Amino acid sequence: MVYAFTQDVPIDFETYEKVIANLGDEPLDGCLVHLCTRRDDGGLRYFDVWESEEKCGVAFEQRIHPAVYAALNGNMPPEPFSEQLTVLHAFGSGV
Repeated sequence: MVYAFTQDVPIDFETYEKVIANLGDEPLDGCLVHLCTRRDDGGLRYFDVWESEEKCGVAFEQRIHPAVYAALNGNMPPEPFSEQLTVLHAFGSGV
């Protein structure tokens, strides 16, 4: 079942680019869509759509959290609040 959420993160785009660089070129298994937008307060908002909540969890544990940790020089902040989205319909080539 498709899993989707939005998350507000208190980082700037420069830090986000470091995280992305740390992830490397290999796609995240199960990630269908990741969008990053800027909030009015200067932070960022993510919109993610995954094949399943389980694949999302594995990606965070194995790839995303280590990439964030490295980008923040070993200072891992608490996980930002995520709002799960109720997916009523998903359409696209990867869904």
